[in-house]
Amino acid sequence: MPPAWAAEQWDDAYRRVRLAGRAYVWLNLVEQRMRALVDEVLRPVYAPAHGEEWVTAAAGPVGEEWVHRAAAVREVSRRKGYLLDPVDDDPLVFLTLPQLRELMVQHWPLFEPHLVDRREIELALDELEVARHVVSRNRALTQTVLDQTERAAARLLALLDGTHGGVPADVVEALVAGRFADVVAVHPDRVRLQRDLPVEDLLDGARRLDAVGIGLGMLCQNYTGKRLVRLAADGCRVRLLFLNPASSAVRRRERELGLGRGELGRSVEMNIMHVRRVRARLRDPGSFEIRVFDELPRFTAYLVEGQRTTGAGGRRRSSDLGVVQPYLRRARGIESPALVLRGGAGQEAGGTEPGLLEVYREEFEDLWGDSRAVS
Repeated sequence: MPPAWAAEQWDDAYRRVRLAGRAYVWLNLVEQRMRALVDEVLRPVYAPAHGEEWVTAAAGPVGEEWVHRAAAVREVSRRKGYLLDPVDDDPLVFLTLPQLRELMVQHWPLFEPHLVDRREIELALDELEVARHVVSRNRALTQTVLDQTERAAARLLALLDGTHGGVPADVVEALVAGRFADVVAVHPDRVRLQRDLPVEDLLDGARRLDAVGIGLGMLCQNYTGKRLVRLAADGCRVRLLFLNPASSAVRRRERELGLGRGELGRSVEMNIMHVRRVRARLRDPGSFEIRVFDELPRFTAYLVEGQRTTGAGGRRRSSDLGVVQPYLRRARGIESPALVLRGGAGQEAGGTEPGLLEVYREEFEDLWGDSRAVS
């Protein structure tokens, strides 16, 4: 009987698989995009004169050795039945990411009309090299290198597609979001949420912000009044819904948290005064609505409607985001778990049911309809 792994060894193996697996998905997508771009730009130039040998012609004397090596791997794959899709029986498929990069650099004048910033593209490709070597050899990847890889890959894909702005969609989230009804991230508390998704990133490019909660501390204490004014002045319509600081629900919540009488109410009042001052500075105060409700809240939510963006392949993608935290009986809002929702993520991944973002939008509208305006 072979020696068994201890629990710690299995945990370490799972950790390595998780890190390497995420990196592999990003690297795979980058390589596919680079291959498609090289094919689109160079094939029409070289294929008419060189036929199937167009990749060899494009590589020239500098790349002759690695093109021949790729051709040999292709031939072995043919003989052994490794080519499961006829589309992959193409010499370009057997080139590595650095070789695809070399073809792009050699023929940059042909790529320049399609790509704006060569330096940024090459810097992003440089950042991916560590992860590519580690993943291809099944060595241990660190969280720091994975984070760098994901940032570089997202930036590179945006550069190759000519898109930018907003919170980038995680490629892994796009593959699995259909299983989780728009939930694309879960954080154990608000501190770790804001480390990964600062409020300024959440609200970047927002066209509408609907927020409901007891005191909306994440917005009022982490986003300055000047930024709120600028956000509204740039065309974002804002609806803020606070728990009425004079309601019995506030006193009940104070008892749950072990706070002194009036302590939570005063905090909510200060936040309401803060957003009232913001509203008073706007040319159109009607675009910045503040209301209060009386019932004990079950959650706090920030629902952001963003600009519609065009992703890879010309697909229209929603940039709507939501952050939702349930209220736990003995935990303050900053200590509660936080869900990050991306509108339509489940539908993009093949789901048909409405995602959680729409569920919380409906809840917000119900509460808004039962609320009272703050003068």
